[in-house]
Amino acid sequence: MTGYGRATAPLGTHTLTVQVSSVNRKTLDLTVKLPREWDSFETLVGELVRQNASRGKVHVEVELTGSGGADGIDWDETAAAALFKRLAQFSSSRGVDFKPTPELLLTLLNSQRKGSALPDVETAEPVVADTLAQALKEFAAMRAREGASLLADFSKRLDLLSRLVGTVAARAPQVPAASREALLKRLREAGLELDVNDERVLKEVALFADRCDITEELTRLRSHFEQFAALLKSNGEIGRKSEFILQEIGREIHTIGSKANDLEISKNVIELKNELERIREQIANVE
Repeated sequence: MTGYGRATAPLGTHTLTVQVSSVNRKTLDLTVKLPREWDSFETLVGELVRQNASRGKVHVEVELTGSGGADGIDWDETAAAALFKRLAQFSSSRGVDFKPTPELLLTLLNSQRKGSALPDVETAEPVVADTLAQALKEFAAMRAREGASLLADFSKRLDLLSRLVGTVAARAPQVPAASREALLKRLREAGLELDVNDERVLKEVALFADRCDITEELTRLRSHFEQFAALLKSNGEIGRKSEFILQEIGREIHTIGSKANDLEISKNVIELKNELERIREQIANVE
């Protein structure tokens, strides 16, 4: 599910900004961007995020701005220049053509970076935790709004699935009789006249009726629909449970399509599969 949350807080002479964003993903994929000096906060960030999200590609960015903040990088340029000169001289003494690159310059500058002016870890940790919690609250609220929209869509599609199954159930009893008429028509066209009460005809029709009986599948489908509807109304995570129920629904729909041997039922089976696939695509992102 998609979501975004942002919060700020003062931290000494700095301003702390925490942003949390996510896009759809079946599992939780967390990335964290922190000032280098605060790498130890990554575990804390992970714990707080997992309390609010179990799915999605979630990115957390912690930024410190203001006086001496992470955006005010301060290098010892004199020391870096001296190191650059020594490196050029060393290359020349070894007969190596010295061709500095931007990457080399950045490496030299970072090696001569002055001490960080960031607040120490003990001072920063509670502020970071509180600010992240505020950002996560906004983040969760946005995801909840999206979840409410998805719930309405799932309910609508579940109603459509139920209506389609009702149509299939109404058509199913007519299939054996239609098959008998088709069988007799083929026999007549082949010049073979048989009485409708002929034992061979009755046996063939009975065997067909048994093969295309979908009563059990329809009963299980309706049961799965009830389970899915109840799950949508429940509290807590529903994503993985619903995926299992949808898998079982798909199994029953496939069996009906295989057994029915009827054009009208086949048309409804195609619609059932289409709607089920739309639900599956959305539910894969729901927690």
